[in-house]
Order: sequence, then structure tokens, then C-alpha cells
Amino acid sequence: MYLPNAFRESDPETLYQIIQTCGLALLVTQSDEGLLANHVPLLLTHEGERTLLHGHLAKANLQWKHLAQGTPALVVFSGPEAYVSPGFYPSKIDNPSVVPTWNYVSVQAQGTPEVFHDPERLYALVKQLTQRHERHSAEPWAISDAPQAYIQNMLKAIVGFSITVDRLEGKRKLSQNRSVADQQGVAQQLAASRHATDQALAAAMAFGTQVHLSGGIPL
Repeated sequence: MYLPNAFRESDPETLYQIIQTCGLALLVTQSDEGLLANHVPLLLTHEGERTLLHGHLAKANLQWKHLAQGTPALVVFSGPEAYVSPGFYPSKIDNPSVVPTWNYVSVQAQGTPEVFHDPERLYALVKQLTQRHERHSAEPWAISDAPQAYIQNMLKAIVGFSITVDRLEGKRKLSQNRSVADQQGVAQQLAASRHATDQALAAAMAFGTQVHLSGGIPL
């Protein structure tokens, strides 16, 4: 990941929080046929000093076989993102030398995978993932709500995997290279947008940015 210092996020707890708020991640592996990429929901856990990501793939999805070979995996978590117009900068009135850019939040994890087929372990994983994503529902669905024979058949159609994270990088590109007035201008314009993604990015900017007056940093 390209990481200018102004946008680098190194705090582990912040990186974990970004991962936890991402519903879907992009899993990328290398194969003899080229790169493979699939979107998967993942569960983050900590075991002692190890950080792990857990998920599952359809057995018909051959990416799991590359994971079984221990092929290094890259996982991309994408947070809020939004287009930033030069018109959002109050400073443009005095200095028109500005260009559009894109603000976003992203975390990349690299690590060593292993796969598993054990029905009990698969059941526990699916149960945890379900509980995580149903927790805000007024009437949360539980895996126990479905017939157990049906669930057992479904488990036979998936393969579980865990990735031990060896490297974790984060980027919060939130206009930190602009003046405080320009940061506020961007946040206000995005907050006033009718698009939920713009509003989410504005909320991320309000969560906290550090100002770095280091000049224009390209995307």
C-alpha cells in the first residue's frame, strides 16, 4: 500500500476497529493462473500474540485450494470513501491551484492461511459471523432457527479458513495534508451530501484527523 506519512494509520486498535466495521473484505491470492480475488465476510480474533482472520468459501470456489497450499494471502478492508471536489476547499478562492482527489479509509492485512473442514469448527464460525451481523436486528436470526439437517448439509458445501496476520497496514486519507479550514470545508460538504457514503466519510473525518501542512500529496 502506498502510505504517505500524513495518511498512515499505525495504531493497532484503530486498525482493528476499521476491520470490525467492514462487513465485507476482499481476499486476494496468487495462483498458477494469475491472481484470484473474492469478497468474503471475515471474523477478527486474537489468540495470545497472534491476530487472525477467519472466513469460509464455497467448496466449488477453487481459491480455497490455494489457501490450503499455504499461499500468502492479502485481505483488503475498505472503509468510508468519497470524491473530494476542489470546490470543497475555501482556500481555492485565494489559490486556485488545486485538483480533485478521493478520501478513503482502508486496511490491508497479509498473512499465512490454513483451511479446515471440521463440521463443528465450521458451525462455530458461521454462528459467530451470524451473531456479529445480526446483532443490530430487532429480531436477530440465529443459525439454530434453521433445521439442523439443512445446516449440516450446507456446511458440507463450504471450506473454512484462518489467516494468521503477519503484516497490517492502514491508511486514513482524510485531507490531513490540507489546512484546518479546508478539512472543515470538505467535511461540511460531504456531511450535506444526500449520499450515505459521503456522509460516512464526513463522520470519519469528524472522528479525528491530524493536520499535516506538507503540501499536496497525490492519491
